[in-house]
Amino acid sequence: MTTATITKAPSALLLLLEGRSILEMGAFYAASPLFRHLPKGDDHPVLVLPGLAASDFSTMPLRRFLKNRGYKPYAWKQGRNLGLRDQVLETMLAHVDDIFETHGQKLSIVGWSLGGIYARELAKLRPNKVRFVITLGSPHSGNPRASNASRFYEYVSGHAVDKHPLNTTLSSAPPVPTTSIYTKTDGIVAWQNCHQRKPESHKKASQTENIRIEGSHTGLGINPSALFVIADRLAQKDGHWKPFSNAGARKLFIRTPDFDHVGAS
Repeated sequence: MTTATITKAPSALLLLLEGRSILEMGAFYAASPLFRHLPKGDDHPVLVLPGLAASDFSTMPLRRFLKNRGYKPYAWKQGRNLGLRDQVLETMLAHVDDIFETHGQKLSIVGWSLGGIYARELAKLRPNKVRFVITLGSPHSGNPRASNASRFYEYVSGHAVDKHPLNTTLSSAPPVPTTSIYTKTDGIVAWQNCHQRKPESHKKASQTENIRIEGSHTGLGINPSALFVIADRLAQKDGHWKPFSNAGARKLFIRTPDFDHVGAS
């Protein structure tokens, strides 16, 4: 029996617990003075993509955080994210091209939920222009209907979640370093679908990782643990990627499950 056949959407209780994101917002502001101790960036550009039904307003705190850490953050500039409709992918690709040309260097992409699925596909289509991909609660694998937002997605996008208009395998990892951050208490999408499977390619496997934190789906973009991971990952030099280390006290808040055991701690 495969993961796709047994994975279900999060329970009604977990969906109700998404209200915790208000507490995560409080934790974000409470932890802000400590952010200055996180690794500094090298001024490279970072494109930030919002989740389903969200706009650039939802990623403002994350983009401000990135700017303060020494990056050049970019919004997606397409209003609300209502799925892959006409010209959405083409506009994102053009945005990637423009950012690359402006800075003369590769950009990283951070995508929240549906935005993370976009981020992975952009890296597959522009591997020579994308440096690094980080996804936040993005259901790129498994059963696409294992989500409490699948019907809404179908309504606003105009197509079924299991019949996306992309000529690709969503679960296939991009050919660039890729980090998937997720939470087991996600109330919107099944956390199992955010856990990257081990790529067949040895090269992809050597630069692909899963990182699990505690929190809600709607709070991932402001969750202090997620921001700690983002700062750590983006601070790596281009071409010198290493897996995240959760040694010491980090284990209290951050886990690094392996590929083969989705339930690993």
